[in-house]
Amino acid sequence: MKQAVAGSCHCRAVQFRCQVDLSAPTTRCNCSICTKGRYWFAAVLPADFELLAGGDALADYRFGSHGVAHRFCRTCGVKVFGEASHPALGGRFFAVSVVCLDLEPERLASLPVQYHDGRDGSRVAPQVTSYL
Repeated sequence: MKQAVAGSCHCRAVQFRCQVDLSAPTTRCNCSICTKGRYWFAAVLPADFELLAGGDALADYRFGSHGVAHRFCRTCGVKVFGEASHPALGGRFFAVSVVCLDLEPERLASLPVQYHDGRDGSRVAPQVTSYL
């Protein structure tokens, strides 16, 4: 069941609210950018995402196919979310950083996690995930 959750970057220049199903799996990926940033995200549809503040504080980083806009705060450097499109997810979506959500540590620790092999693009979870 979806619930409203607020979130922000470290300095709070970027603030958002989203409707997210915290019983659905969150994702950790082993592609180069997710590995280096230890990125952990929840997919959120555009209708369920609202940027409340800080649009002017956001910067983009794109690489490879340039299909994903990795959005981060220019002030504190925290990656708050990504924006992309994927047919399996119904088209456009936001990949909201789970650790930017205003959740208690116990709640974060209880979230279900799925692993995605972004290094080779397979649909199979990578064999080693403990570093993610």
